[in-house]
Amino acid sequence: MKKGENYNKPKQGSKIAVDPIRRMKDIQAISKLLSDNPRNHLLFVMGTNNGLRTGDLLKLKIGDVKGMKIGDTLVIKEGKTGKRNILVMNKSIHKSLQIYLEALKPMDQDALFASRKGKRSITVQCVNNMVKQWTRTINLKGNYGAHSLRKTWGYVQRTVYGVGFEILCKRFNHSSPAITMRYLGIEDKEVQNILMNEVG
Repeated sequence: MKKGENYNKPKQGSKIAVDPIRRMKDIQAISKLLSDNPRNHLLFVMGTNNGLRTGDLLKLKIGDVKGMKIGDTLVIKEGKTGKRNILVMNKSIHKSLQIYLEALKPMDQDALFASRKGKRSITVQCVNNMVKQWTRTINLKGNYGAHSLRKTWGYVQRTVYGVGFEILCKRFNHSSPAITMRYLGIEDKEVQNILMNEVG
């Protein structure tokens, strides 16, 4: 990396939009990087496994999720849209949550992602800075921030699991699948690849 160059900054004058973390090996590298920090690991795992906005995750209390089992859902009200959405407890989140609860032994009324300075939650800006640091540490080029976690979930669902834009659109509470496609930064290459699929 050249002096003065930053992996996590967009070029001057360009539109600022954060990227999803596109490669599974990079997602796994960050997960491994955070394995000795139960709070940050849970934040990363929960953010990349649910597609919820970081601001909504930061509103959660320990008591909201403490007793959840794999497959359980928690209804939340989105701060930005006011619409109802759900958090689903999958195996990855559940495992990370149990490690977190065992390590920190927090009280039910504590913020799930509490600041080290007190019991109040960390801020979206704090998460923004942390995600930039994580991606910088593994030398990941691009522009990353708190919103990258939500985008990563959608990108992986689309490109790895083949989930349709209509379903992702519903999950993100977008007004149209076209918005979801642009939001996830789906590249022209994927569109070209489907044209190689033979029909009859």
